Amino acid sequence: MAEIGSKTVLRMADDASVQHVGDGAVVLLARSGQLYTCNDTTEAFLDKVDGTRSLGQIIDLLSDEFEVDKATLDEDMAELAAELVAEGILADSGL
Repeated sequence: MAEIGSKTVLRMADDASVQHVGDGAVVLLARSGQLYTCNDTTEAFLDKVDGTRSLGQIIDLLSDEFEVDKATLDEDMAELAAELVAEGILADSGL
């Protein structure tokens, strides 16, 4: 996969699903049965991944929600997105 940038549109992988439990969320990968727990930031990020929004649009939404410096968010969310793609939780939607 090419480097993830602000124009990259991400979607949940076909076998990944997010379940909200109590005060947090978990991601289940059906093919492997692996379960990942999410912190608040990851949960908020995944809630905005819909296969149509670009990473830049998601960062704009998170910046409003968390009142965090956008430059910091740009770097942190690109890194998070790359990790989630590497784990097979997210995929490039190809848009």
